[in-house]
Parts: sequence; C-alpha cells; structure tokens
Amino acid sequence: MPQVKSNVTTEKLDELIHVIQQTYLADNRPWIVGYSGGKDSTCTLQVVWEALKRLPPEKRSKKIYSISSDTYVEMPLIEQYLHKQISMLNQAATDQKLPIEAYTVEPDVDETFWVNMIGRGYPAPYRNFRWCTDRMKIKPTSRFIKEKIATHGEVVVVLGVRYSESSARAGSMQSERTTDSGKKVGRKIFSKYLSQHKDLAGALIFSPIEDWSTEDVWEFLRGYTPPWGGNHSELERLYSNAQKADDDGEDNLALKTFGNSRFGCWTCTVVQRDLSMEAFIEHGEDWLKPLLKFRNDLTLTFEQEFKFKHRKYRRRTGRVETKDTKNGQKKLIWGPFTLEYRQTLLRKLLETQKEIYSLKNDKSLQLIRKKELYRIRQLWCNEEGDWADSLPQIYEDVFKERFEVPRDDWSGMGKAEHAILQEVCAQNKIPKGLVTELFDLERRHHGMSRRSKIFDKIDTIFKKDWRTREEVFAEIGHEMPIKDDGIGGIHNVLEENNSR
Repeated sequence: MPQVKSNVTTEKLDELIHVIQQTYLADNRPWIVGYSGGKDSTCTLQVVWEALKRLPPEKRSKKIYSISSDTYVEMPLIEQYLHKQISMLNQAATDQKLPIEAYTVEPDVDETFWVNMIGRGYPAPYRNFRWCTDRMKIKPTSRFIKEKIATHGEVVVVLGVRYSESSARAGSMQSERTTDSGKKVGRKIFSKYLSQHKDLAGALIFSPIEDWSTEDVWEFLRGYTPPWGGNHSELERLYSNAQKADDDGEDNLALKTFGNSRFGCWTCTVVQRDLSMEAFIEHGEDWLKPLLKFRNDLTLTFEQEFKFKHRKYRRRTGRVETKDTKNGQKKLIWGPFTLEYRQTLLRKLLETQKEIYSLKNDKSLQLIRKKELYRIRQLWCNEEGDWADSLPQIYEDVFKERFEVPRDDWSGMGKAEHAILQEVCAQNKIPKGLVTELFDLERRHHGMSRRSKIFDKIDTIFKKDWRTREEVFAEIGHEMPIKDDGIGGIHNVLEENNSR
C-alpha cells in the first residue's frame, strides 16, 4: 500500500492494523466486509486488506468476504464504478494470494423496486413508509450472512460506520455498547472490539474506523493507493461531482471532505430533492436529466389530486380502510396505484431507458431488467385482470421490437372476452372485479389434482369490499351525488377531509 502523503500518521495506521490483525487471529470466524464503494467502506476494506497482507501467508487462514448490494436502482455512475472495483478486487486477491472474495448481493425479483411499484402498485417510498430498504438491501445482505452462519456457526461483520458520521449514527452506535463500568446499555459485548449483531444471532460486529473523522478518511484515501490497483481519483471525482453547495455556501472543510455528497438509489423519494444527481448534471452529466425528471415526477404522486385520480380506494387486502381525523371526520387510507397508472408508469420508464441509451450511447445501462418485466406481467395478468396482456404491447410500442414471453405463461381470456364480461356485469349490477378474480382463481387451479384450498380462496375473494367508490365515499359522510367524470367522481367530494 504505497503512501503518497497523508495526515493519518504511520503510528495511528500501524496501531489500527495491529488491532485488526489481533481480532482476525483471535478465532476461526470468517469475516464479511460491507463494501458499498463509498469512502468509508473503501477505507475499511483497504485497512483490512493491508492488515491481512502484512500477516505471514500461513496465518491468513480465514476467509474474508466483501459484499456489495445492487438494488437494481443504484445511481448508474456509482453502479458502474462499483462493478469495476469488484472485478479489480477479485483479480488482485487472486494475484496476491489473499483469502478475499468479493460478491454482489441482489434482491429477489419479487422484492425489487419496479416489481413492487409497477407490478403491485406500491406508492413511492416516503419517510413513514420506506418499504424499499428492507426488501432491496437488508434482506439480500442478511440472506448472505445467514448462509455463512449456517456453514461456519458464527461470522464477524466488518462495517465502516463512524461516530462522527452523524449524531443519529453516533447515538445508534453508543446504544449498542456498554458503559465504562460494564453496565450493558445495548447489545452484548463479546470483546473490546466485537459486539453482537442486533438482528442476526451468530453475527458479531467489528467497526475498525469508528473513531475516525471524515477528514481522516479522506486524508487516508488521498495518501494511500488501493492495494487492489488503480487509485482513488475516480472515487474522489464522483464525490466532488456530487457535491452541491448550499445556498449559503460551504466552509473549506465541507468542500474538502464533500460534506453534503450522498449516494443512493436514483429513484429515492424519501428526500425532497436529489441534490447529488442535480450536482452531477451541473458537472456535465447531461444524460442523467431524464432520470432526474422521472424521479421528480414520482414525488408528484404524493399530491392529493394525484391520489384521487390514480390510487385505488381499496387496499391490496381488498378492504377499505379509514382513520379518524382530529375534527371527527374519516380520512381514506389510499390503496395501490391503479393498473392504468402502472401501465403509464412502465411506458415512461421504458421511454426514459430508451432516451439514456441514445444520450449515453451505452445499452448496458438498464433501468429495469427483463426478469422484472416478466414478473410484472404475471402480476398484472393474475391479480389485476389484465386480460388484454398489455405489457408486451407497451414494450413493443417503445422499443419497436418484439417482447418475447415464456410459452403458455398466460392462458387467460383476451381483450374481447373482457369487454363482454364488463358488459354482462354492468347489466346485472355485479362487480366486474369479483367475477374477474373468480375466473383467474379457477384458471390457476385448473387441472390440479388437489383443489381443497380453492374454497378458502373463493371465500377470501367474496369477503373483499366490493362496494363502488360512490358507496364508499357516501359512507364516509358525504351525501352529494357523485358523477363518473373519469376519476371516480370524488375529487371535490373528499377534498376537504383528505387535505393535509
């Protein structure tokens, strides 16, 4: 690890490396290092690598796994950088005969962002409903850790968390330690450096750079080249280009350490603005403009007018749910996006992908994968009564090429049958959705030798709330007539008691 110039003293680094070596040699638990490609995880992996490299070959007995999370909606620039680094890590570990292996963990197709949003109609994530983090990051990482625990009994998870990262992070880390007197205030402490993982039995936590400041991290990265090859100039450039100065300006330290640079999913709507993506565009990455527009359009789905037009009045469970407001009225708890809006959203996403293909001249950039499209199609056909099988046509309209689907993947009725069913249901005042779900249930169980549970499923369908929008909102407390104006006729009716 050649030194260039760094304020992180040799003595301080040697002391940390000694601690890492002691902890590594203390037992036979394999290590799992979380590596996101960011500054803190890069710094952590680098000092662990150096500690291992300084050991005699015969003492490098334990495996070290470097794992990175690919949510499928990472910022494309960061995703490309990370994949390149992972390839370099594995090659260098082989060349240097180190027991280090780098892996990428991914969410199951049923847990991805687009399958849940476009397939199931989940709303865009917000502060009180961050459904994405657990599905796309925590579960895949936990699955990898659990697999290693099952093989080895226990593992050590090495994290690049630091006390100075934020006050919230410092509070979280402190609550998981013991006091100086030994009184436990959080999770169990196994040694001076190892503590119990708060969720996974059999996993211990080791945070080697927890006492480092942000300035320490950057001084180290600028002063020591990565042992797996290359240098940190590209990482620093990414942070620099993601830096967007506040209106009041930044102090010299913040500029030096890229204080407000943050990387995450390009689809994230938990934050009000994606300052990093805006900054990348300001620094010349114009091809990101379609992504920023798509992301900003998602934030409009929080507005009340949008909900009246494009959210279902029933939850995915089939129930209509309300909650009481302070003034004694009832407020509707909105359900998922309508199928019509999901179809529009998919079309916009594919058009955005086509646009960045053209702007970047790089067809390796995928905003949504084929396996996600297949799963979305299944959900639309089986859960939404999309007998017209609209997804292949949307794809073909955008890309002007055939969307190949698995043979016999959908054997439901078609658009003509759907129109007839709609007419018959209207004449007999029967909810079309009820009949559609019964048809789909029968189709899925057709030919099965055991159909014992079909009656329970039929009962579940009948127990759903099949009232019309008009009936639901009349019960909430509004008696004015509702006309079918294409959006359920409810905008003005519920504007008052559903406003925020």
